Amino acid sequence: MFEIIIYFFATVVLAIWLMLPAYIANSMAVVFGGGIPMDLGMKLPDGKRVLGEGKTLRGLVGGTACGIAAGLLQIFIIPTFSIQYLPTIIQYVPTITAIITLSFGALLGDIVKSFFKRRIGFVRGAELPLIDQLDFVAGAWVLTYIFDPVWFTRYFISSPWIIVTVLVLTPILHRLTNIFGYNIKLKKEPW
Repeated sequence: MFEIIIYFFATVVLAIWLMLPAYIANSMAVVFGGGIPMDLGMKLPDGKRVLGEGKTLRGLVGGTACGIAAGLLQIFIIPTFSIQYLPTIIQYVPTITAIITLSFGALLGDIVKSFFKRRIGFVRGAELPLIDQLDFVAGAWVLTYIFDPVWFTRYFISSPWIIVTVLVLTPILHRLTNIFGYNIKLKKEPW
């Protein structure tokens, strides 16, 4: 029983560690958001905005930069301390390509979801359960698989429990961070 608990804990820690650039990018896009919308106010022939006010250039650049910075910390700083001070599980290090694709892909997934939400009539801030929580995971995974398939396969495809853990854990973490963002007035909705 103790081994199962240790394995479960290690899998959760590894899942968070592997997804850290995407998690940071997604949350920091809210912090840096505002300013010029990515769609520059343009509408499609259906009369609806391409993306809406919630997707801004500043959020895209700031979120991506923060995700990449987190990944660079994983690559260059953490491994020097991990042998003595951190669990072995945290010695899984992403490649430069993976940190860029996880970070940018997370925001690209959110952008694609926003595009489709506008097309089907959802207004800004309207909740779309599970899709709102997992869009950035899908974007991060797809882009990483396209540009760094060896790394993605090694840590995700060959470890189905990591995939399951990310898919279960992310909606919980997403909800908690959104409630926090709402309480500190960074978000207009707690979802």
